Amino acid sequence: MKRFSSFITEASKAAEMAKQQGLTAKGPGYWFNQAGKLVAKTEGDRLVRVRPESPEAQEVQQEYGGTQQRPKTPQEPQQEPKEGGEVTIVFGRFNPPTVGHEKLLDAAAQAAGKGTLWVFPSRSVDSKKNPLEPSQKVPVMRKMFPKHAEAIKDDSDVKTIFDALKMADADGFKDVQIVVGSDRVSEFDSLAQKYNGELYNFDNITTISAGDRDADAEGVEGMSASKMRKAAADDDFETFSQGIPSALGDSAKKQLFNTLRKQMKVTTEGFNLWEIAPKFDWKNLRENYVSGNIFKMDSLVENLNTGLVGKVLRRGTNYLICVTEDNIMFKSWIRDIKEYTEVKMARVKGKPNTLFGTAGYLKNAEAAVPGQTPKKESFGMSFINKYRKK
Repeated sequence: MKRFSSFITEASKAAEMAKQQGLTAKGPGYWFNQAGKLVAKTEGDRLVRVRPESPEAQEVQQEYGGTQQRPKTPQEPQQEPKEGGEVTIVFGRFNPPTVGHEKLLDAAAQAAGKGTLWVFPSRSVDSKKNPLEPSQKVPVMRKMFPKHAEAIKDDSDVKTIFDALKMADADGFKDVQIVVGSDRVSEFDSLAQKYNGELYNFDNITTISAGDRDADAEGVEGMSASKMRKAAADDDFETFSQGIPSALGDSAKKQLFNTLRKQMKVTTEGFNLWEIAPKFDWKNLRENYVSGNIFKMDSLVENLNTGLVGKVLRRGTNYLICVTEDNIMFKSWIRDIKEYTEVKMARVKGKPNTLFGTAGYLKNAEAAVPGQTPKKESFGMSFINKYRKK
């Protein structure tokens, strides 16, 4: 049986997350946004999003909903909760975070003004292009970018840019700004605009460029996450440290450097440059793609910019056309894609892997349905076969 102190610790963690998101507690573990809408609840040490259309949400909303209002006074008229407003969103890999990301967050903060700013580091993890786990990069980012620490979110429910947009919609925002690098404006804007009115409803969606950057420039001006991963793989701490903001001390820089090398497994296995930093070894990336060694038809892949996971429907000259399980179509350059290897794992760190396409996902879904019997065909294979060419 859990000790009482354990419950207190867990609740405190969830409360801290809620505080960072500007939520207010009401009832037994329920959290409301500034518009008075139920948006989350406490489960153990996690803050879990609540769908507004669910029976639970409607019941809790009716009992505890609305902002706590003081009686009218001549000096202070009663104020009704206002819906709407604008939120500025940054969704990125930050693997690892760099001085370039500092400029991105500064541009986002300037665009947000006095409004709300959300920064969501992606949840994607692998030993090649995304070696740092969210639990490793989020604390470092908050120390590295202290001006934006409160805006940086560690939310396991936000795996894609669409998750961030749906959260903003559920929280009552009517206008959204998405801030990205100049080379990704078109990709984010076309996706966000295409599904407005279907996955979420906003009056205005604006995609803003954080400014041009010359990735081929020497020194700090040309520093990128790709160069940082290459420097870590080359055991070049001097170059690596140049790409880290001064807010992080030398010992913390060295610790991040060592963590990156350990996660990349370069100390024992070596590395292929085209896998960890494809923009610096385009020739070998292209050769492996053309020969069919990677990104095969019907395989599952993840877009590293948006977080979307889908099945490969078409292989172009240097791009892929993919579809998600929710029938969302997206196009990606091969340099911005990774193979979705998580589908091969039924368990992660001793716990069931409930990611889409895994055996753990299937078992979890079956367990939620009384009397459900296991199926021979996995959820992932069912999804793939649904779109397989005849």
